[in-house]
Amino acid sequence: MPNLRILIADDHEIVRQGLRSLLQSRPGWEVCGEASDGWEAVKKASELHPDIVALDVGMPNLNGLDAARQIIKNDPRQKVLFLTIYESEQLARSVVAVGAKGLILKSDAGKDLINAVDALQRNGTFFNSRMAQALGSDLRGTHRSQDKDVLTRRERQVVQLLAEGKSTKEVATVLDLSVKTAETHRSNIMSKLGLHSVSELVLYAVRNNIVQAINPESLAGAAATSGNGETTPVPHLPE
Repeated sequence: MPNLRILIADDHEIVRQGLRSLLQSRPGWEVCGEASDGWEAVKKASELHPDIVALDVGMPNLNGLDAARQIIKNDPRQKVLFLTIYESEQLARSVVAVGAKGLILKSDAGKDLINAVDALQRNGTFFNSRMAQALGSDLRGTHRSQDKDVLTRRERQVVQLLAEGKSTKEVATVLDLSVKTAETHRSNIMSKLGLHSVSELVLYAVRNNIVQAINPESLAGAAATSGNGETTPVPHLPE
């Protein structure tokens, strides 16, 4: 039987090391590659053809939810398992809406990661009992997340880059836009959302899981302690 191929996508090397250690402890499972941002995750998923993508929600340049949309669009056979630092019913609904098959807490990775990947390998899903109960019929795909539908995909990309601290000129460079077009996107976003400052935009991005704070030590600790040492995230705000 061929090995189960898994792609790890997280922007912290120490987290990727922790995930790799946990996954490679299982005979027949192979970590076929790693990615450090959302765009790279999409690219490597296309190149390496993993069976499962273990994907962080809070990725730079392209957030995990939008990366998952693209990965699944490119190859619906690839299954996405999300990892996050906090538990949220809204996030769980968003995970289901993009077509992913599971969501686990990073602090629980030591005890849940193997079971989650095993469930996806058997064409199942994996959510902890609290999230599964909250989701109910959403696990059958009957719900669409509405909060992000206010913005287009390009506008969510602009929100993410601005919330990560990039200037409008830097946003234009990253997305290969003119500065004027980037400024127009920013103005439209502010108008749509009724926001008046970058600080309010950052709060919107965090609350809607477009960006996410990460404590990279949590996964490294999970590999050694089997998820017994939960850490407290520190929000990343632009200077």
